[in-house]
Amino acid sequence: MKNSILVMMLLFVALSSQAQEQKNKNAKHNIEVNGNCDMCKKRIEKAAFSVKGVKSADWHIDDHILYLIINEEKCSVTEVKQAIIKVGHDTEDLKATNEDYDKLHGCCRYERK
Repeated sequence: MKNSILVMMLLFVALSSQAQEQKNKNAKHNIEVNGNCDMCKKRIEKAAFSVKGVKSADWHIDDHILYLIINEEKCSVTEVKQAIIKVGHDTEDLKATNEDYDKLHGCCRYERK
C-alpha cells in the first residue's frame, strides 16, 4: 500500500513539473513602436532597458520595429511595452496617454492612429 502511494506521488510530481511552461532566458520579440528620429530611438531603448530582464533593445527608425531579447523569467513583453508608453510612444496594441505624448519634443511627435 505504501509503495503504491509513493509511486502515485512520484508520478504526480513528474507530470506536474512537465506541465509548467518553460520560460526562455533569451526570448526574441519584435514590437512595433511609433517614433521619428534619433531622439526617439534613444528614449525608446532607454525605456526598454529600464525593465529588469531586458538584455538587448534596438529600435530601427526605418521600420519602427524594436528588436528585443529578454529573459522571460524576469520580465514580459507587456512590461516593456508599458515602459515605452510611459515615455510617450505608442506600440501596436498599447497607446501612450495624451499627457505622455504631449511631453515629446516637437520633432518626435508622430502621427497617431
